[in-house]
Amino acid sequence: VPILQELIEKGEEEDTCIELLSNILEVLYKAQKHGAGEGRHKDRGAAELVKVKKHIQLILEQLLHTVNRRVIVLDRENTLRSHYVACMAAILSQMDKDHYSSYIKAFPSRPELMDFLMEIFILFKDLIGKTVYPSDWMVMNMVQNRPVFSLQLWNNYFHLAVAFLTQDSLQLENFSQAKRNSILAKYGDMRAAIGASIRDMWYNLGHHKIAFIPGMVGPILEMTLVPELELRKSTIPIFFDMMLCEYQLTESFSRFEDEILRKLDSEVEGGRGDEQYKQLFESILLSCCRSHPELAKPGENFVALVTGLLERLLDYRAVMNDENKTYSMSCTVNLLNFYKEIDRQAMYIRYLYKLKDLHVSYENYTEGAYTLLLHARLLKWSDEATTAPMQGLHSPSLHTQRQLKEALYNQIIDYFDQGKMWEEAIHICKELAEQYESEVFDYEMLSDILQREAKFYEKILKVLRPSPDYFAVGYYGQGFPTFLRNKVFIYRGKEYERREDFEMRLLSPFPNAEKLKSTSPPGQDITSSPGQYIQCFTVQPVEEAKVRFKDRSIPEQITNFYKANHVQKFSYSRPFKKGPKDPDNEFATMWIERTTFVTAYPLPGILRWFAVTSTTTTIISPLENAIETMMKTNEKIMSEINRHQNDPSLPVNPLSMLLNGIVDPAVMGGFAKYETAFFQESYLQEHPEDEGNIEKLKDLIAWQTPLLAEGIRIHGRKVTEDLRPFHERMEQCFVQLRAKVESQYGVREMVCFEDRRSGRPRSMAWGPDWERLSHAGDRQVLCTEAPPPPKPAPRTSEGEDRRNERKENRSSAFFGYRRQDVRQSVSELPEPKNEKRRLSCNVTESSLGSADGKQPPPSREAAGAQPSTAGPSLSPTGFGGRVKSASKVPPPPRKISPTVYETFLEQSDAAA
Repeated sequence: VPILQELIEKGEEEDTCIELLSNILEVLYKAQKHGAGEGRHKDRGAAELVKVKKHIQLILEQLLHTVNRRVIVLDRENTLRSHYVACMAAILSQMDKDHYSSYIKAFPSRPELMDFLMEIFILFKDLIGKTVYPSDWMVMNMVQNRPVFSLQLWNNYFHLAVAFLTQDSLQLENFSQAKRNSILAKYGDMRAAIGASIRDMWYNLGHHKIAFIPGMVGPILEMTLVPELELRKSTIPIFFDMMLCEYQLTESFSRFEDEILRKLDSEVEGGRGDEQYKQLFESILLSCCRSHPELAKPGENFVALVTGLLERLLDYRAVMNDENKTYSMSCTVNLLNFYKEIDRQAMYIRYLYKLKDLHVSYENYTEGAYTLLLHARLLKWSDEATTAPMQGLHSPSLHTQRQLKEALYNQIIDYFDQGKMWEEAIHICKELAEQYESEVFDYEMLSDILQREAKFYEKILKVLRPSPDYFAVGYYGQGFPTFLRNKVFIYRGKEYERREDFEMRLLSPFPNAEKLKSTSPPGQDITSSPGQYIQCFTVQPVEEAKVRFKDRSIPEQITNFYKANHVQKFSYSRPFKKGPKDPDNEFATMWIERTTFVTAYPLPGILRWFAVTSTTTTIISPLENAIETMMKTNEKIMSEINRHQNDPSLPVNPLSMLLNGIVDPAVMGGFAKYETAFFQESYLQEHPEDEGNIEKLKDLIAWQTPLLAEGIRIHGRKVTEDLRPFHERMEQCFVQLRAKVESQYGVREMVCFEDRRSGRPRSMAWGPDWERLSHAGDRQVLCTEAPPPPKPAPRTSEGEDRRNERKENRSSAFFGYRRQDVRQSVSELPEPKNEKRRLSCNVTESSLGSADGKQPPPSREAAGAQPSTAGPSLSPTGFGGRVKSASKVPPPPRKISPTVYETFLEQSDAAA
């Protein structure tokens, strides 16, 4: 072999050398075939194969490079060239993986290896393009092609070429302009030439292309993402060729599609790709697909899919490294929703955990729990193996879906607990308890989960949970990224977060953005401008009616949760003047423009904000606005009464300010402005259609009287001696007010009921539908008084004592609105057993009597009030009770000392 190498390199005795080499290769081929066929004599055959392998290794090391060089050097017309090609094909066909591996490792340096590979690849390309054998020599052409087409070798070529093309030293855009100009002048941009070579080699693969799909999709994608325009234009069409190749074989290109979506995600996240690439990809592939009718429609769908993913990935990459992760969360949700829509579960779960980690890093535990819940819902309560890759803190020991789902549920419960969303944690506990009790019969775990559930119920009633504020945020102008541009979002604020702090946090990623002062939607001059404009204002959640709470008295701690959670509608009210102005009475011309926003998903959810999907605007008339205001005031009085009756330790100052602002005309003006604006004969003549609403307003004013009476009674019981003059002044104002109201709108009495359930603060589960004021009448006011406390049970144990204490606390008076079908007569309500159990809702002698022992003002009965009906009746607003009339008006209240009033204000400020 060394002699053959020396003679061939010198070009001496080439005919003889080639003939000798051919004979050696033929003998080795026969020996290799004979050794592989030794069935009964395996040991002898194996020994023979080892000898053959060593001979081939020797020829490979000594002669392959020499033969290749002669094929390159000799002219195409030289008859020896075809013989050398035959020898080269014979050597390559007898090589196995070990030969290839050892041959490559034998090169002393990487440049020498690259030189050899480039040399042999160029040789192969030349042989494929212009064969040395006549076209009708089918056998020899196939013999030549067989070793030339080695899947591993061609894979190495493409990977090497792509690695060469994408190396840092060739990325000219990363250099300064001067250095870039110097390189271009001396060497040119080699990337375009290499890209064209790769493209040509791909097209020359012929029917072998399918063997490289989907394996070569990643390297080709990496090459097309290089930011060089001509390179992109010449190589992007390779994707269409791959689609066409797979489609012709399988009538689909699903393998290619799956691979490009998977690779595109990692490539763009790694920093490659831009808007220019997205546009080029779309235009080039659409043009190619439309030129082939069978691929027109599926091709267009594929292009839309990839460009949609590219848009989301570019948005995500633009904000992923921002210090403020708010917008990273939005882009992450856009991506996981995209993968969910196209049913790519592995990618969907990957981004779920990215989102969860972001939430937990910002202590958004509620949102983190909802995010994990999306993964848990994909799993079954079964012993099937988990198919999705493990994420996060889940250990490899969680092999089944049941194990993984249980671990996720426990993590979700912890997050809901930290986020004070105990109602949601209870739902998960119930599902786990069902599994422990009925499926796996693990009573120890059942006991643990039931104890956790019990603690959550206790937290609902005992732990303070401030309701979050909600903010509407609009991003206007072309300067914002596409996922924000000219869109409105509803944000859920953090606990005790002021709007000023929220706005600072919101504006930090956009220091050049201008804050709009108006809350009206901006015009086209703003939305089309190249700048950035942000609009922010507070909105109110619109509670959805809860059917299961209907006709029930529910503790406030329960109902308050649903007023600010699981909400998808939010409203903003903007007052404006309409018609002739009345300087003495602004209520007469005070109209309300109410905008209702509907979000894509309820809040809270997997984000602290969601986009607004629809917006509606309604106009509220001054009369309807007055009805709303009276309803809200009555609700506030009732809520304060409930709180004070069930928690005597509460400070009295908030109740004092609320009651005094209503009963003392010198403070707030009372409802006299409504009477002047709407109860005049002239108004009814101009607006005959408002007659029903006028009656509703009168009824609300009348029903405010018994609520105020109970509030003042509680206030008199709790007020300090220092503020006794203030209380007396308020009592006198109320007596005057009540006499006026009852003389004009009749007497309202609240029926008393005994509450046999929890004595904690309660409110009725109804929310006024302000857009449909005709429903305002379906309500009834109840006043309940506590029965005498039961005698304590004999002491048996500490647990029994706690239960008895809870039972004793379950009989406390409360006020509540009850939703009632208007067809139900008030006479159907249960009557008290005796007159002592009926609360007339008058202010008692002890609370209304003066401090100097003077005779207290006359009660309603002493004033000559007579029932106007034989029994209870239903008012226009649906409040049930007795409607009476009164005519005698008590004397006006005496003035309160300014010193006493200032003392009250100082104590109020101190309490606040």
